[in-house]
Amino acid sequence: MGQLAKFLLVSICVAYMAVKWTAPSFDQESLRGARVLVTGASKGIGEQMAYHYGRFGAKIVITGRREKALQQVVEKCLSLGAQKALYIAADMGNESDPDKVVDFALEKLGGLDYLVLNHIGSSSFSMWDGDVEHARWLMKVNFFSYIQMAWKALPSLEQSKGSLVIVSSAAGKVPSPFVATYTSTKSALNGFFGSLYHELAMRKSNVSISICTLGLIDTESAMEKVRGLINVPAYPATEAALNIIKTGATRQQELYYPWFTYVMCVIRDWYPPLTNYIMQNSINSP
Repeated sequence: MGQLAKFLLVSICVAYMAVKWTAPSFDQESLRGARVLVTGASKGIGEQMAYHYGRFGAKIVITGRREKALQQVVEKCLSLGAQKALYIAADMGNESDPDKVVDFALEKLGGLDYLVLNHIGSSSFSMWDGDVEHARWLMKVNFFSYIQMAWKALPSLEQSKGSLVIVSSAAGKVPSPFVATYTSTKSALNGFFGSLYHELAMRKSNVSISICTLGLIDTESAMEKVRGLINVPAYPATEAALNIIKTGATRQQELYYPWFTYVMCVIRDWYPPLTNYIMQNSINSP
């Protein structure tokens, strides 16, 4: 069985490299003047995406819950070269805020070319304790607000031949211990936007959908939860952010970052016992 596992691993890696080799090339000039809304941008990956878009000369609206942090990110975006940078503080657990944010961006930017949905609600890294209310709230933040904002922005994205970029997680494809509620929200995102991708294609829509599957990223919030508990490397948020932007700009359907998240997802389908073993032996019980 060891030889089979090695063969599968090599085959998957070769397939992944072939896909990457044939991927469309990224032209950063295509983002100059682009109208972009990035959620969850007061810190972490969203903050880094805002800076990259700023360097590329985009027009940006960012949102998050922390107004002071958003103001600082906007100032830095402008210093990096953003043609325009604005913020709106919002709580995605509030049912009216997702629509409010999209309306603000449409008004201030005159439309949207990219809607980048990246925000997440807070969840612990621990065994599930039966807290259904927290699961319900997290689904509202991590899932329902996403589909609400996507629906609100679709008419503008249709007009601009724009892109809808969804930041998801490997946990949504390969379930991991101690993140049951978080995993459920990411699985929901993958299912909904995977289905919507087909529906838009059947309608010959102008809008592209990119689902970005991320592994462990070295954001401050993630590291605080898993430090000393996970025996896998964390990858840089700035690199993850750039890969997400490139995926949306080149209208690719999927991103896997880092590369071995793709390997894990394929092995999960081909030989589940191997991924189960890896998951249960790469994480220490909190």
